This record gives sequence, structure tokens and C-alpha cells, in this order.
Amino acid sequence: MSRITEFLQQARDEKAFSGAAYAIGNSDGITEQGTVGTLFWDGPSVQLDSIWDLASVTKPIAVLPLMVMLERGECYLEDVIAHFLPDYKDTNKANLTLRQLLAHTSGIPGQQPLYQTSPTKEELLAAVRNLPLRYAPDTDVEYSSQGFMILGEIIETIAGDSLDAVLQQLVLEPIGMSQTLFNPCAHLHSRIAATEYCEWRGTTVIGEVHDENAVVLGGIAGHAGLFSTAGDMSKLCQAMLRLGETAEGRFLQPETVRLMTNNQTSSLKLARGLGWQAKDRHDSPAGDLFSMSSYGHTGFTGTSIWMDPEDDVFAVLLTNRVHPTRTSTAIKRIRSIFHNLAFLSVRS
Repeated sequence: MSRITEFLQQARDEKAFSGAAYAIGNSDGITEQGTVGTLFWDGPSVQLDSIWDLASVTKPIAVLPLMVMLERGECYLEDVIAHFLPDYKDTNKANLTLRQLLAHTSGIPGQQPLYQTSPTKEELLAAVRNLPLRYAPDTDVEYSSQGFMILGEIIETIAGDSLDAVLQQLVLEPIGMSQTLFNPCAHLHSRIAATEYCEWRGTTVIGEVHDENAVVLGGIAGHAGLFSTAGDMSKLCQAMLRLGETAEGRFLQPETVRLMTNNQTSSLKLARGLGWQAKDRHDSPAGDLFSMSSYGHTGFTGTSIWMDPEDDVFAVLLTNRVHPTRTSTAIKRIRSIFHNLAFLSVRS
């Protein structure tokens, strides 16, 4: 048993999650992968092809089409919301830019349980439009799922198609991510890790997005909703470390990958790229050894991916830490130690 598997098994024994899958490697491929535990307590064993609710790891993936559109000349980072979405024309968000939305510097507040008072997609999107701004744009960083809901709408408007179809065409197919999708079909549910017992839904959630706002949006949104495997996440990490190059060709230019992944908020309290988390100097989920040029994202369900272009390392960790409840906070420490172990394993 590898040191990583041993560590994750210990975390499982301490009830941090019922199961986990991981993959680590570099731009050439996976150097180590493994699984521990079960898809739910007393359920079937986790397999390498088990499927996980990515939660907010959806965010940087869902906005990759926007970078393709930027390369095509269909948008640029200082375009404002109202340019694409007329319903925003007379709101306090009309002149917020794509850059501000992507870097979480728009002032739109996060952590908004809009589903509680907005039971339909139309009502929830209207509630997003009507949110007050928490601060003046570009003066602070506040993680905002609501901003990524808007980005999902903008991508659909530019493409004239649904977000899932656009993502499939521009990102998932070029990278070869055949196991990544919104709203997995019922025949896949036996491969999917359980998340939380949801009082709102009256059941333990398996195969439906955990995020309640995303449920109201039909399971397809810019902030949450994707499901995937450790293998597919590894393909994404390799493509990013190769600066957009895939086995099939290229899905982004190197300059665009660098633009997305560089720290855009160095003068503010939290480090953010465009869609991606950059590495904060202290208390980063990437742990202690990944370089300051590394980037990635975490998800509320217990998921994370992290890449280091300086040292050519990636690490994928997919767990169901919200099963059966979201009360445990052990994943914070687990992620940091996992990333330290992953870095040393790949670099050794």
C-alpha cells in the first residue's frame, strides 16, 4: 500500500468520507492512482472509474469555453454583462466585466441559498440579477457562485446553445474527457459516490448534483453540476500542464492558459486566476510544497484538482466528504497533506 493510499485509508477510518479516488502525475501522464473505501457507507467499493460530484471544481472547467471564445474574437475580458444579457442593462451589475466575474472581484456576494425562495430556474436567475453588491468591484475578493451562474448564461448566449453542449464540443471532446458530464443518466448511478442526506429533497443524493441552487437550474450551471472520474480529471490536468495541447491537438493556446492561471488578484487578500484558484501564501489547499505558480480548485463535496507548471506535477483527489452530512471539516487538513505527499511522490 502506497503512503498516499495508507493516508487516505486512515482518513476513511476516521469517517472523513466513505470513499476516495486519486490520481497524481505530470504532463506525460499518471504516475500513481488508487482508491479507498466505498461509494457510500456499507456500499460497493470505489473503483478507478467511479464517478464523483465535482461541486465547485465545475467552475474552472465550465468557463474554459469562454477562453476559446476569447481566442475566436467573440468576447474579451473587459466585456460587460449587459453586452450579452439585456436583462442586466438597468441593474447594479450591468457594467461588471467578465474578468471581474472570473476572478471573484465583482462584488456579487457568495453563499446565497437562493433555492429556498426561488423554486424555478427563471426565479433563481432573477434573484441573482437582484442581489446587492457587497463591495465595489476590484476592491476585494469574495468567492461567488452567483457570478459563475451569470458566466454560464453568457457562454450560452455567445454560443447560441446550452452550456453542456458547448462544453462538450469545445472542451470535453478535444481533451478526450468522455466520463465528464452534467446530469448523469440512471444507468451510471451504480458508479456514482453518494453525497449528503438532503432534508430539502428527503433522500441521500446519488447521481443528482449536491448543490441546491444547481438543482433549481436543472443540474447544468456554471458554478456546479459536473460529474467526473479521477481519470478524466487527470486528462484535464495534463492538457493544462501542456499549455493546451491534447492527444487530439490543441484546445487552447499557451498564452491563454497562462492568462487563466496567473494570479490576477496579487494586490488583494486572496489569490485568484480566471476561473482558477491561485496559490495563497498561507493556508492553501495545495499544501506546502506546490510552488507559488501552481493553481487548481476545490469542491464542497470533497473534490480537488491542483497543477504546478513550474515543477510539472498534478494531483487529483475526489472524495464524498459530505456523506452522509456536511458537518466534518477534516477535508481541509486531508487535502493539504495529500498534496504534500502527491508532490513528493511525483517528483521522486
